[in-house]
Amino acid sequence: MTDLSGLVAGFGRFRENHFETDLFKRLSEQGQAPKVLVLGCCDSRVDPAIILDCAPGDLFVIRNVANLVPPFENSGHYHGTSAALEFGVCNLGVEHIIVLGHAQCGGIRALLEGPPPEVEHSFVRNWMKLADSAREAACSRHTDAKDDLLARDCEKLAILASLENLTTFPWIESRVEAGRLLLHGWYFDIECGMLLANRGGVFEPLRPEKRD
Repeated sequence: MTDLSGLVAGFGRFRENHFETDLFKRLSEQGQAPKVLVLGCCDSRVDPAIILDCAPGDLFVIRNVANLVPPFENSGHYHGTSAALEFGVCNLGVEHIIVLGHAQCGGIRALLEGPPPEVEHSFVRNWMKLADSAREAACSRHTDAKDDLLARDCEKLAILASLENLTTFPWIESRVEAGRLLLHGWYFDIECGMLLANRGGVFEPLRPEKRD
């Protein structure tokens, strides 16, 4: 069992080093106004704010299994991801949405191999059906379901599927068409520390600009 005292000590360092600053005073008084929404995976290794070295208030972050976006629909069920997207776009007026996938994604692995045998009614399996098109496209190019290349391909194709689903939301589509909102697909390769961006279906490295 993890000793939670380390988390409490961490909160103390947070208060000392971050909370008791002008930044949090301003965020408390003026509210949040992020320009970038990041939809990332709930994997504990890929915190968007840490990967992108952002301060509190910089990003509006949504995290779920495998960073998936469901298509727009209003059947009356619970829609946590869709509700967060609506708040970020319509209430906060973000100007960019980044779907941030990553290597070694457990959700994609479950999509390819299935959930653990002891899970009879798997929430993960049902959720990952959103990426069935990515799985089918990746499997058509690879034969071994346990091949790492298959998983990497499927992870990237799932990002493209989520980007496509984003455009099914009318309030996203209208803003994209008006040039008020830009959609991006990024992929963090946790194995080599590279950040890739979708360029017409091909993921290419994003390289930070050198500063003098």
